Amino acid sequence: MSKLFIKTFGCQMNEYDSSRMADLLKESHGFEVTTDPEAADLLLLNTCSVREKAQEKVFSELGRWKEWKSARPGRVIGVGGCVASQEGEALARRARIVDLVFGPQTLHRLPELLEQARRTHAPAIDVRFPEIEKFDRLPEPRADGPTAFVSIMEGCSKYCSFCIVPYTRGEEVSRPLDDVLAEVDALLAQGVREITLLGQNVNAYRGRMADGATCDLALLIHILARFETLGRIRFTTSHPAEFGDALVEAYAREPKLAGYLHLPVQSGADRVLGMMKRGYTRAAYLETIRKLRAVRPDIALSSDFIVGFPSETADDFEQTMDLIEQARFDSAYSFVYSPRPGTPAANLRDGVPAAVKQQRLARLQARIHELGGEFAARLVGTRQTVLVERPARKGGGQLAGRTACNRWVNFPAPAGPAPIGRFLDVRIDEALPNSLRGRLVQTSAAP
Repeated sequence: MSKLFIKTFGCQMNEYDSSRMADLLKESHGFEVTTDPEAADLLLLNTCSVREKAQEKVFSELGRWKEWKSARPGRVIGVGGCVASQEGEALARRARIVDLVFGPQTLHRLPELLEQARRTHAPAIDVRFPEIEKFDRLPEPRADGPTAFVSIMEGCSKYCSFCIVPYTRGEEVSRPLDDVLAEVDALLAQGVREITLLGQNVNAYRGRMADGATCDLALLIHILARFETLGRIRFTTSHPAEFGDALVEAYAREPKLAGYLHLPVQSGADRVLGMMKRGYTRAAYLETIRKLRAVRPDIALSSDFIVGFPSETADDFEQTMDLIEQARFDSAYSFVYSPRPGTPAANLRDGVPAAVKQQRLARLQARIHELGGEFAARLVGTRQTVLVERPARKGGGQLAGRTACNRWVNFPAPAGPAPIGRFLDVRIDEALPNSLRGRLVQTSAAP
């Protein structure tokens, strides 16, 4: 039986795409996924170009795979994702071992590209943007546990000055409502109890409805909340410029909508936000947070920060730190700015010394860590509804699940069969740096 190995870099969209690649290749060619790359007949890299030195990471990985290709020339190697979309034919020219190059929008053509490469003994390349065609060509999703991602849209039309995504994934295109509902229904039938709706700018979702009207993200959440066996709904990633009152109202009305939001702000200084072309001000961002906390006082917030954007001053950075104090984030992804070739910001003069960037980043990360610890400490003594996802990694008769606020909890398993896929009420007894510990209270009324 043919074996498939996939290494995934980057975001949850890439994780979703990798799972669909596996589904597709199993249906078309009978490939079974393996965790051992040396045993694989087909090796795929699903790449990300958002962070620094993305291309170098790809070619470094391919360098390790070169030996395996030499040992078995019939082995097929493919590169997909955003780096593949950005590099195209140049990638295959630079890395001669590559047989397949495909973008995020053409992964549905993998079976055809595989056959083409085998037939012609030349690289098969397709990095086009064929709208939303890929979702019509993918097999029914297969659930892997009680949680699942559902991609509801592709691309981004915001064109932030630092971001490569619109150039590698194309403009925003939303899936029709009925297609999304059908995928969710299929996953629920396989035992899924929590859905995460995905999009590069997920709150820009505008899905066509059967009557010709348009469904936005808030309406989609209200519709999904009526699915009886769906116990929890999440969505990511949001853009603050399109986080309207309808979404705030969804948090007020729908208890199935998890009390957690990832809302990237990038900077707390209006001058820097303007240079980034983010389309909102710090005041507007903080007003959104105020509205959310008014309807969900206990909501957990995470964000993204870019430190040391070209010409960022000490005052700009202090404004970012002040925003952090006001928003009280539970967690954040933060990085020193690095230019992405092909983006407008790559042409800006970067006058912030590297040492200053690192000092600012360390200070920001330390404060976020403190705030996260304070948030976790407030959970001690509370009762949290936990979706049990798996045995705890350290074993010992422990189970692991996530709270609505996105914190992992380990707790002793009850007697009898492991209740994987069930919502249980757990009392939190201890807050650790990366998880919580608790004990079972009773079974929740959630499905």
